[in-house]
Amino acid sequence: MKLVELTVAENYGYGAFMQKGFVAHPDCFRISPADHRYESFPTTGQPDSFTLGALTDQGELAGSVSFRREGQNRERLRHKGLLFAMYVAADYGGQGIGRRLIEEVIGRARSLPHLEQIVLTVIATNHVAKRLYESIGFCSFSLEPRAIKDGNTYYDEEQMVLFLDRNLNAAFS
Repeated sequence: MKLVELTVAENYGYGAFMQKGFVAHPDCFRISPADHRYESFPTTGQPDSFTLGALTDQGELAGSVSFRREGQNRERLRHKGLLFAMYVAADYGGQGIGRRLIEEVIGRARSLPHLEQIVLTVIATNHVAKRLYESIGFCSFSLEPRAIKDGNTYYDEEQMVLFLDRNLNAAFS
């Protein structure tokens, strides 16, 4: 498995890959398959932002994640980054791909000046993802009941944070 930065020009079929995830796992994403059709590449034109992909030996995407620095136009929010659109295809689950992707995001985020924390949201019933985030050091700090509505089904959503200063992370958890 090889990690690469995805771009609009070199995206290894990112749009179709994510669409499959949205269709197969509607209970794990904030975005619907219909909404995704209108989305541009997630980190286009965003300074201090990137999308990573995990490629198989055949050059196909097995997983991806995006990161965006907050506060592009808000000085008081520039200390935060957002990890989003995390997805590992079911055929590759349990192989450590998600962990590698997140650890790479954290490593790159640490190199950004004045970045102090990474936040993410996760569907509260997505226990596999929550366990992964917690094992890396993310801590839950908020629960929004009925945050997402899909037809007549509601999903609660948790917010999690990882402080890049390990001392703060230990104090928070």
